[in-house]
Parts: sequence; structure tokens; C-alpha cells
Amino acid sequence: MIQIKKYAAIDIGSNAMRLLIMNIIEQKGKEAQFNKSALIRVPIRLGQDVFTVGEISEENIDRMIDAMKAFKLLMKVYKIEKYMACATSAMREAYNGKEVTEIIKKKADIKIDIIDGKKEAAIIASSDLHQFIRTNENYLYVDVGGGSTEFSLFSDGKMIASKSFKNGTVRLLNNMVNDIVWHEIEKWIKTNTEGLEDIIMIGSGGNINKTFKLTGKSQDKPLSYKYLKGQFDKLNALTYEQRIAELALNTDRADVIIPALTIYLRAMRWSGAKNIYVPKIGLSDGIVKAMYYDRI
Repeated sequence: MIQIKKYAAIDIGSNAMRLLIMNIIEQKGKEAQFNKSALIRVPIRLGQDVFTVGEISEENIDRMIDAMKAFKLLMKVYKIEKYMACATSAMREAYNGKEVTEIIKKKADIKIDIIDGKKEAAIIASSDLHQFIRTNENYLYVDVGGGSTEFSLFSDGKMIASKSFKNGTVRLLNNMVNDIVWHEIEKWIKTNTEGLEDIIMIGSGGNINKTFKLTGKSQDKPLSYKYLKGQFDKLNALTYEQRIAELALNTDRADVIIPALTIYLRAMRWSGAKNIYVPKIGLSDGIVKAMYYDRI
């Protein structure tokens, strides 16, 4: 006899908003199974507003309201029994971020929690990450978003260090990441990985997922640094329009994929990681797991 619970997670990022619908299968004596039922992505680039003028524009507030109303209706159709909406870098830095959450609560009846980088990293760690962490290996987990990048270091099966940096794809596109930030990331990685051998990198985020999909490799196979650098060079040689026309990239993916791969490649170089695994995990997966296991 099985029991099915339906949970949903809303991830409001700097580049896009996502609604994840998850079926949770419960069987007596077995670990719960988490099966994705649907994932809806809306390309509202909040970071473009926030990182340049400091607040979310009226136009994007209206788009957010429409998206949230649609998400609310979809959750009703799917008969969702529990959900959580989390906003990250763009919303937490916007002058009117709190005001926007109040407007959305009033007009779309969805409560949004604006979370800090530390909580974001902790929620992501609540996802299926543990399935990829072996106790005898060292891992650097890197989640690249539009406004920030979360780094978490695992050794002996435990997280030993974690930090969020204001370096993301939308910021890089707007030339808002200076050398000081890059030096801080390099220093943090080198300091925390010192003495650790054979570090393996785990990457998450829409851009690394898309890059991996383009390779056609099996999900359990890693990408080498050399291979990823080759993919970067191939993509970088194409114009924005060519990436859309020839590789069928979304218009809001074709520009950010280059800065995203720059972050992953530098992190691999600074940590000495020769390979990167790309499991399909992220903040929305972590939100569902955290809700289910009462970690939020």
C-alpha cells in the first residue's frame, strides 16, 4: 500500500522563477521517493532591475503577480497540500523586496520567504546531494545563480565549510563583479581545500544542467575540466543569436551560460578538481525535502 503526497516549491531567483511540483511516494518500511511531476520556469530577470537600479520595476512586479497567480492556480489543479516560496539574491537586495512580497501576498495569496545565502546553501544541501557524497571523498559543491554563487565543501561525508558570494550570471553580464570578489572566492576555495586531496566538484544550476544536456552524456558520468573548457570555448565562439538558432538555447539562457561556465571553471581550477558531476538538484528540490523532513 502506498501513499502519495503532493508538495510544491517556488524558487524566485535573479534570472528566473520556477514552480516545482513533486509527488512524494510513501511505502511502509521504505525511504520516501521524490518524483518530479512538473517544472514550470518563467524568465523574469529580477536581477537586471535590482543589480542596476536597486529595486524591482513596476513592470516586473506586474509580471511577478501574474506568474504567482498562475502558480497558485496550477497548485490548485495539482491538488498541492503543502508549498513554500523562497526568494534569493535579487529579492533580498532590492530596496522594495519586502514591499513586493506584501503585494504578492495580497494579490496572489502566496507568501514569499526572502532567504539569505547561508539558508539557501543549507536548503540546497537538503536535496539529493547526500546520494552523491561518499564518506571517503572530498567534494566542492557549487551552485551558480543569477545574483550569487553558493559554495559548500564536504569531507568525510560532512559539510565542513559553506559560503555565499555576490557573484552570479546576471551580475557578471552587467559588469558588477570586480576583481576583489574574484580574489575573495579564490582565497576561500584555496584556504578551505588546503590539505584535501582529489577534490571532486558537484555543480548545480540551470546553466550547468543545460551544458551537461548538450553533451549527451549519462547523468552518472562526470565532465572533465578539459571537456568543460572545450564546451565553454565552443559556446563562447558563437554569437548570442547563434546560440539561440543553432543550439536552441532559450533567449534568457543564451547570454548567461558564458558567465556561469566561467565561475565553474575557475572554481575547478582553484580547487584542483579534475571532474565535475552534474546531478539534477537545486533550491526547489531542497525546499521540498526540507519541508517534508521538517528542516525549515
